[in-house]
Formats: sequence, C-alpha cells, structure tokens
Amino acid sequence: MRFQDSLQSWFASLVVYRDPRVLAVMALGFSSGLPLMLIGSTLSFWLREAGTSTAMIGLFGYVFVPYTFKFAWAPIMDRLPLPILTGLLGRRRSWMLLTQLGLIGAIWHLGSMDPAANLHKVAMAAFIVAFLGASQDIVIDAYRVEILPPSKLGAGAGVFTLGYRLAMWCATAGMLFLAYRFGWHIAYAAIAFLILIGIAVVLVTPEPEGSTTAIPGGRHGFNAWMSSAVIEPFADFFHRHGQSVALAILAFISLYKACDVLLTLMANPFYHDVGFSKLDIAEVSGTFGIAATIIGGLLGGLMVHRMGLMRALLVAGILQAASNLMFAALASIGPSKGFFYLTIGVENLSGGMGNSAFIAYLSSLCAIHYTAVQYALLTSFMQMLGKYLIVPASGFFATAVGWNLFFITSALSAIPGLLILLWLQRQGFNVSRKSMAVQV
Repeated sequence: MRFQDSLQSWFASLVVYRDPRVLAVMALGFSSGLPLMLIGSTLSFWLREAGTSTAMIGLFGYVFVPYTFKFAWAPIMDRLPLPILTGLLGRRRSWMLLTQLGLIGAIWHLGSMDPAANLHKVAMAAFIVAFLGASQDIVIDAYRVEILPPSKLGAGAGVFTLGYRLAMWCATAGMLFLAYRFGWHIAYAAIAFLILIGIAVVLVTPEPEGSTTAIPGGRHGFNAWMSSAVIEPFADFFHRHGQSVALAILAFISLYKACDVLLTLMANPFYHDVGFSKLDIAEVSGTFGIAATIIGGLLGGLMVHRMGLMRALLVAGILQAASNLMFAALASIGPSKGFFYLTIGVENLSGGMGNSAFIAYLSSLCAIHYTAVQYALLTSFMQMLGKYLIVPASGFFATAVGWNLFFITSALSAIPGLLILLWLQRQGFNVSRKSMAVQV
C-alpha cells in the first residue's frame, strides 16, 4: 500500500507540467538548443567529414567564447529598451525577437560555407551564431526564471530540458538525415527556419510582471543604472551567500558538468573513428539518445520536486560520471550497434537528469530583481573552465592517450565538483528563490 501511495503521489506530481507558463518554457528551451548544437557536435562531424584533424576540431571550442562571457553584455540586454519593439512587446520579449531574427540569417550564412575551402570563415560564422545564441539565452533564462513561481522551477527545468533536447534532435540527427539526402546547405537552412518557433512564442506569451524598460536619463541617471544593472547584481550574490560559500558555489558550477564537457566536440569524431556511419549516429545518438535525454530531463524535474534540489544534484552527478565509463567500454568493443544503443541510453538518461537538476539549481540562486545578469554570470562561470581549457584541449588529449583512457579520465573529472557539493551540504546550504526575493 505504501508503494502504491508513493506511486500515485509521483503521478499526481505530473500535473505541474500542465501550466501554460511551463509549456512556454519548453518552447523557449527548443529555441535555445538549436544554435548551440549547430556549432557543437553537428559542426564537428561536418568538419571531420571535410578532413579536419581532431586537434583542430577541438580548437573550435573557442567559438563558444560568447557563451562564456555573455554576462559582459547581459546588463545592457537586461535594462536597455529597444526602439519601438520594447513598447510593443516589453523588455524581455523585444530582445528575444531581435536575437532570433539575427539567428535566422546567421545560421543560413553558416550553412552556405565550405569547411574544406576556408576553415577560418567557417569559424567566424560559427562565432556569430554563438554570439546571437548566447544573447538569446540571456533573455530566455531571465524570462524563464521570472515567469515561473518558485514551486515550479523544477518542472520548468524539466520541460526546458525537454524542449532543448527536441532541438538537439533537430540540430543533430535531423541535420545528419537532411545532410545525407540534400547536403549541408539545405540542412542548415531548415534549422534556420525552425527559429520561427521561438518567434511564435515571443508573440503569444505575456511579458513577466514588474518588467522595467528604461535607463534613466542624464549623467546621474546613467550612473544609477550602471550601479543597479551591473554592480548590484554581482554584489548581491556575494552578500547573500557570504564570500566563502559564494566562491564554493562558483567552483561547483564550473566543475559539476566537467565529465560531459570533455565530450562536447569529441563524441561524434569518436563515433566516426569507431566505425559508425552517419546514419548510425543519427539513428542511435541523435534519435534514440534524444529520447533518452528527454525522459531523463523529465525524471530530473520530478527528482527535484520529490527529493529536494541538493540531493537530486548529488544522485544525478554520480550517475553522470559513471555513465562515461560506457564510452570507454565501447572504445574497446568496437562498432557494436547494440552496445552503442546501451551506451547512449545510459549516458543520455543520466545526463538529462543532471541537466534538469542543475538548471533548477542555477535558477534558484538568482535574486528576482537581478535575474538576467545573475543567471548570465552563473552560466558563464559554468562554461568558463570547460570552454577555455577542457574543450579546446580535448582533441589533443584524445590524440595523446587514446579513446579508452580519454573516457576513463572524463569520468574521474566529476569528482572535484561532487566533493564541493558535499561540502555545501555539510554547511547546511540550501537554496530558495522565494526567500532570496524577499531579502532583496
């Protein structure tokens, strides 16, 4: 009876996903996921197919620089109004629309290029997509945190991951299918067209309550804006948590996903080297894997709702690290399609769980008055170590040690982040956006 009651309680929790605001967050997750995957795993496969070396593919990790430093222009997007658009749509939705229109053109341009002919131009085009994608994320992340009540942050993280992973399928498996049939230019043009989904969401969803739109006029007004938009969000984060805990949080978010970051640009070249075809990768990693990640993301949202945020982070973090050992086994076994399915299933299920818990954690750290800047700051710290050190070095490291040891090391790289998480738990540190909002 206890098991039955518990099971019914879990199913009853699913009603949280019926909130229209939660569904809007899912669509925005889709819009957020498209540009990142185009310049990540999909581009790396295109580069490998064009004859680019593994080491050079790893260096393409530097095109993600805008995702790392987006906090630098987040204050502008947080407070600066856009002529005409802000009056019509509001602060958040106007910036979302502008970045999405830019993404359509930038993705189309990237797809028209030839990596074998001019690798530098491809890198610059990918950088422009990354800048616009990071700018879109600044606004989407702020909108997502502001539109949802604290009790639904876990559900919001779960459906955001769902939308993000659906975009991943389109930008990975879908791209590979289209590229196989029609070529890369048509494939990229199709993804540019899908940005219209994000534009539709902007046009039909409401602006969060309490949205401010303008920078005060005059020198004193501008100085006041600089203080409220740039300095106060940073100071607030350290003031609320204290310096030692705040630094520990920043270290934790930099290291929590380290085991996955190593695979950012290396997964598809690894599948290629093992002996899997483009269609195998699209079927197993791009399609079955996305389904597993979606399930994992929804389970992660329920884990946060049922287990609590910190415990969910710990469980998911351990599973994420252990799942990387499956890749090491695949490297030894070779091109076994059955084991490929098993590897991708384990990896993506645990990764989806970890992503949902981690997104909910980052959301809960933000004070409601400084959402855009603080979330951009946190996600920038999350990516700084990975994008500047781990990803660019991953190709050289894989070449030096081989795929088997590469994946074993990637599993071990999760340990420092988990140790910091345990320290935060021992400090009695818990997060609640509601209590933070009251304190500001």
